[in-house]
Amino acid sequence: MNGTVTYMKRDFVKWGRGKVAVISALIMPAAWLVFVGLALPVKFTGNYLDFIVPGILVMTMLSAGLSGGALLMFDKILGFLNKFLALPTPRSSILVGKILFITGRGLIQATIILAIAFLIGATLMNPVQYCLTYFILFLFGVMISAFATTIALYLEDHDSYSAFNTMISMPLFFTSSALMPYNVMPAWLATIAHLNPLSYAIDAVRDVTAGGFPVIPILILFVLTAILLAACVQVFRRVTI
Repeated sequence: MNGTVTYMKRDFVKWGRGKVAVISALIMPAAWLVFVGLALPVKFTGNYLDFIVPGILVMTMLSAGLSGGALLMFDKILGFLNKFLALPTPRSSILVGKILFITGRGLIQATIILAIAFLIGATLMNPVQYCLTYFILFLFGVMISAFATTIALYLEDHDSYSAFNTMISMPLFFTSSALMPYNVMPAWLATIAHLNPLSYAIDAVRDVTAGGFPVIPILILFVLTAILLAACVQVFRRVTI
């Protein structure tokens, strides 16, 4: 645990020093929340702000997770990862510390989004609902972080990873249930949305905000997270830089 905490602390210190990066990471999801949640005259749901908040929260975690892969890429390029791998600390400590940092950073950003949502008129939830929401976001964050770091280990340079990030981030978001319910989507889009892992997290958070307990989506997220995390650990244990 010492190694894990040390690597996680190192990334938090580094992130905290980049004030512009901290602020810019909040601009896009906050803009989506304000301009889409308040400006669109949507009629298929009662309070569209309440409907879209889960999608913006999951998008925030997605953005944090995918950008976290770039952190590992920079460690590779600058030679830090080589030095970390040569230390006696278990390799899994490096990886888990990185994943916990990426997920923790996303949860901090999600907390700010929740605060903004409440200030502009979203419905306030009870403490149990908030705890379940954070648990779902944590599961999703670990899943995306494991996926992003695995991809970063295979790609050779930052430009390749940036291209990959751009290629999948917006398509994943727009083919999910973030912006509209399944019953108003075209049939082809609804089919894709039902298979999209973002939709499982969004629907789970949406069920929680409605007062339910989404057992099936949480179980699916847990299984996907366990599979991707196990694959990421195996790849990281064999990696040579």
